[in-house]
Amino acid sequence: MNMNETMQMIPFLLKGAATTVQVTALSVLVAFFVSFAAGFGRLSKWLWVRSLTSVYVEIFRGTSLLVQMFWLFFALPLLGIELPPIVAGVIALGLNYGAYGSEVVRSSIVAVPKGQTEAAIALNMSPLLRMRRIILPQAFVMMLPSFGNLLIELLKGTSLLSLITLADLTFQGMLLRTFDSSRTFEIFGLMLVMYFLMAYPLTLAMRWLERRASVGRV
Repeated sequence: MNMNETMQMIPFLLKGAATTVQVTALSVLVAFFVSFAAGFGRLSKWLWVRSLTSVYVEIFRGTSLLVQMFWLFFALPLLGIELPPIVAGVIALGLNYGAYGSEVVRSSIVAVPKGQTEAAIALNMSPLLRMRRIILPQAFVMMLPSFGNLLIELLKGTSLLSLITLADLTFQGMLLRTFDSSRTFEIFGLMLVMYFLMAYPLTLAMRWLERRASVGRV
């Protein structure tokens, strides 16, 4: 295998990588929203809200992401609901990692010292103002390391979307391999490099965000 033949595979894989980046970005938005919605729901004063969010979290954390994707893509059409691969994938990834993220949100808020809340009450702050100005800024700093890990895991989880026919990086790599299995070493080697090149900037960005969020805090 010469270098020219290897280089010819790169544009094909880059096309799949672009899809992977798109799905990751959309899934992160869904997961971020779900994380906070479910995280606050777990702390709600209303029992029915806590119960519903707890059921959601336990189901999505306790079942396989792959099965969730299969259910959305292959089972829902039996009920008359057909979702495009990218929509099914984004929903599955967003709900799955949102369930894990909700526990990060909940535990970080609970970890804020009670004295902070008591001081805010003494200053006659409303519950919403206490959360926005006192509790959430401190909790957010604690959330960032775990959110960073979940972000990288979500990126790697997009590889499962190839199994529901979405032409992501993994799908394109496997397609190349079906045409010429003798190029397996080069194909998977390039895929490893591309996944790393997508993941490492995310790691650096989260570390930068952690440093910025920690400025002025002990």
